[in-house]
Amino acid sequence: MQDPVQKVRDALDNAGANDIEIRVVDSTIFTVDDAAKTIGVNPGEILKSLILVLDKKQACLILMSGSNQVDSKKAALELGAKRSRMMPPDEVFERYGFRIGGVPSVGYDEILPTLLDEDLFKYEIVWSAAGTDHAFFPIQPQRLLEITHGKKAAIKKISSPCIFPKTVKLRSIL
Repeated sequence: MQDPVQKVRDALDNAGANDIEIRVVDSTIFTVDDAAKTIGVNPGEILKSLILVLDKKQACLILMSGSNQVDSKKAALELGAKRSRMMPPDEVFERYGFRIGGVPSVGYDEILPTLLDEDLFKYEIVWSAAGTDHAFFPIQPQRLLEITHGKKAAIKKISSPCIFPKTVKLRSIL
C-alpha cells in the first residue's frame, strides 16, 4: 500500500497544487481540538474529511468545518440519494488507505462526489489532514472546491432548540 502522505502529495501535484506544503509534526491532529491546538487556529478552520455511503453503495466525500456536524440526510439529498451513512473506519482504511484522524480532502484512487460545508468559506484558509494524524496542509476553500470538483452545500446539522411549555405544573411527591 502506498504511503498515505505521498498519496496526498501526488494528488495535490496532479491538481497543479505543487505550491501547497504538507507539514508533518510530532503532535497528533487526531481530533479537531488536537488539530486546532497544534496548528494554532479556531476549530472551525479545521477541515473534517468524512466518507459517507449513499443508498448502500456509492461512497462520497464530505468536507466539513471542524465546528460543525454533517446532516447525513441533507448530504444524501444534495447528491441525489435517499439516505447516507458513515463508512466504518476499517472500510475507509481498506478502500482508501487512510486511517481516522488522517483522512484527507484529496488523494483517492477513485473520483468521489464531494460536498464542502458552506461554513468553510467563512475562512481564508482551512487546514486538511494529509493522510496521517501527524500531517496536514493549508488550503483556501475555493481552491479546494476546484481541486475536488466539489459542490458548496448547506449540509451542517442544525440543533433544535429545546422548547418548554410556558407553564409547567409540578406536583409534590410528598
